[in-house]
Amino acid sequence: MFEQHKKFTKKYGLFIFTLLLLVINIFLFRLDWQNSHRGLTFAILDVGQGDGLFIESPVGTQIMFDGGPPRKVLGPLAQVMSPFDKSIDALIITNPDVDHIGGFLDILKKYKVGLVLESGALTDSKTYQSLREEMKKQNIPDILARRGMRLDMGGGVVIDILFPDRDVSSWATNEGSVVARLSYGNTSIMLTGDATLKTEKIILSENSKDQLKSTILKVGHHGSRTSSSGEFLKAIAPAYAIISDGKKNNFGHPHQETLDALAQISAQIFRTDLLGNIVMKSDGKNMVFSFKK
Repeated sequence: MFEQHKKFTKKYGLFIFTLLLLVINIFLFRLDWQNSHRGLTFAILDVGQGDGLFIESPVGTQIMFDGGPPRKVLGPLAQVMSPFDKSIDALIITNPDVDHIGGFLDILKKYKVGLVLESGALTDSKTYQSLREEMKKQNIPDILARRGMRLDMGGGVVIDILFPDRDVSSWATNEGSVVARLSYGNTSIMLTGDATLKTEKIILSENSKDQLKSTILKVGHHGSRTSSSGEFLKAIAPAYAIISDGKKNNFGHPHQETLDALAQISAQIFRTDLLGNIVMKSDGKNMVFSFKK
């Protein structure tokens, strides 16, 4: 009797185990699909001293605004993306500095990317040249982001490009940063890259306060004093201000002047160096934040 049981287990055990794994995977896939296709997901990834933002619309369209420095983005990204998902619809290079694009090389090795938008600001860094070579190798369309463009992510989520409004190829990389505003129902997010006071002044001159006012501000340049003028912050009037910065970074970000300015407009401040991944989910009416180190 024991030998018969042993033979049965040996003969059918592997089949049952494989079938069980298949059932579990199907369940996880369905659960993941349901969770990722319900409302807007906006995540400031904990990539250290840099920017890496993940956006997913209710219909599953995904965009990365910046990819952080090299070898920092894949772990945090895996916390907000399905393990079954191997594609990202678009990458947006707000500026070509290494702390914004280094992780895109890692992403291109693991995910199929639909297209890339960039500001047109240039740098001769090896990282930027390597990224452009990889984009060319994979035949990924490369588009200049310009004011007036609207990216429709589906499900009611749109991203309006506010800057650049001109050729910024000769500008300093930070000054030429892509600035955009995401809107979804009552939720709106101002995405500023490393935009400087000069860039903010141009944006203020070209847009009304109604066009700029946003629920959430991704604070410019990791909370540096070179961004976030009082006039700009008053126009945005965010309820929440999110700073992407590294622990004990060499730049002293965020600067106290910026924190004081954000306090003056009563914005609640979230920082990746203190909270890790900062994930906001919205149904278009209500927002829920979660944090994970």
